[in-house]
Amino acid sequence: MDFDFIIKYTPLFIKAGLFTLKLAFWGIFFSFLVGLFCVLMSYFKFHFIDKICKAYIELSRNTPLLIQLVFLYYGLVKLGVELSAFSCAVIGLAFLGGSYMAESLRAGIEAVKKQQFEAGLSLGLSPLQNFRFVIFPQALGVCMPSISANIIFLFKETSVVTVIALPDLVNTMTSLNSLFYKTNELLFMLFVGYLCIILPLSLILSYIEKRLAHV
Repeated sequence: MDFDFIIKYTPLFIKAGLFTLKLAFWGIFFSFLVGLFCVLMSYFKFHFIDKICKAYIELSRNTPLLIQLVFLYYGLVKLGVELSAFSCAVIGLAFLGGSYMAESLRAGIEAVKKQQFEAGLSLGLSPLQNFRFVIFPQALGVCMPSISANIIFLFKETSVVTVIALPDLVNTMTSLNSLFYKTNELLFMLFVGYLCIILPLSLILSYIEKRLAHV
């Protein structure tokens, strides 16, 4: 193991790690919004939009992120729509993750007892207030482990964005390997890079799960 090489190129991996973190943050943020939107359409019985959301969920969950990214980055150009590589990656992650978030939130809402729905309305809350203050906090506590798993899953899926030449951790590793052929050292740095980000993230999510379990 060439530790001098590892030390020399560690700053480059830190930069790539920060970029990966930024990409994952926006992808996960928008995927949660997409999932919440789908659940709201079902909860408030907007039947037409709900059917579209269900079709989107099936399409999203049954196509790989790699295919979605290739379509966004290369396919849309053919249709006259040109997006930056970063935008394509965020949209791809949100498109994929939104369906998983929607299913997690839906399961959480279905786990809330029927009496809770009725109790909120009997107190004079509007349907929106009932969802905001009574149903959603309880549902979030129930489905948080599933949402945490989705977040970790989406973070690891950022490794796929290397196909559209974004300077993430995997892209940095493959670029340096093509120049120096230091495969063992670079794989070690890649492993450590993901571990340094995902392990603290996993611990934070576990802490949030425990707090929400008491809601």
